[in-house]
Amino acid sequence: MTATGQFSSVEVRVRALGASTDRIEAVKTIGLFLAELEKGSIRAATRDADGIWHVAPWVKEGILAAFKFGVNSEFASGALSFIDKDTIPARRFKVADGLRIVPGGSSIRRGVYIGKGVVMMPPAFVNIGAYVDEDTMIDSHALIGSCAQVGKRVHLSAGAQIGGVLEPVGNLPVIVEDDVVVGGNCGVYEGTVVRGRAVIGAGVVLTGSTPVYDLVRGQIYKRTAERPLEIPFGAVVVPGSRPMKNEFAQSLGLQVATPMIVKYRDEKTDSGTALEEALR
Repeated sequence: MTATGQFSSVEVRVRALGASTDRIEAVKTIGLFLAELEKGSIRAATRDADGIWHVAPWVKEGILAAFKFGVNSEFASGALSFIDKDTIPARRFKVADGLRIVPGGSSIRRGVYIGKGVVMMPPAFVNIGAYVDEDTMIDSHALIGSCAQVGKRVHLSAGAQIGGVLEPVGNLPVIVEDDVVVGGNCGVYEGTVVRGRAVIGAGVVLTGSTPVYDLVRGQIYKRTAERPLEIPFGAVVVPGSRPMKNEFAQSLGLQVATPMIVKYRDEKTDSGTALEEALR
């Protein structure tokens, strides 16, 4: 919706798409819809004045329609060839767009917003519906999945995986707010919200079913029926473990991986210093 609460013309057209819609008209609507996603004027999720993130189901429905009405088509780039839906080709950029995509196998799909100053190292991939804000670094082998929302000045280290949440359409996608550092080989999935300035240490995996133990505040963070798993502002999260309760597991001394918050960043500590101090 617009700021006045009225449906935008693109939203009205997307909502009207159905099984009986003529493909030519559907493709026109999808093209307009993807262009608005690329401008950042519509998003799969937005944050309100209270800091709460809300999903826009109709945007996800529009993305699903792009798959539904698309037909497999051949694409070529130099000596390479690809086959994908004709409604969702890879995006092409110019120097004036203000980002840097280093050669070597990276791809940004249509329907993605990419802010100025973004740097993308090869190979990396950003999927349809994602929003990547200004001055973010996407390092080698990093993935940003469908509809994920990534803030300003985020650093996604090599091998980091920001999961996509396209279905169900009412589910919140993964959110990574401003100034977050996501370490190498991390995984953030299933609608997890990582608040601003958090540091996710290398190898940490966050899912909807992952409990996160806050050793500083003495709390345990979990997803509930009403709220996603949230990593607090400025939290420094590292891999940990806890004993399994099963009698057989206890007899063998088995443990299960558990993310732990061991420190909070302050204004005087950068992410590297915070991690170094936390791991001592």
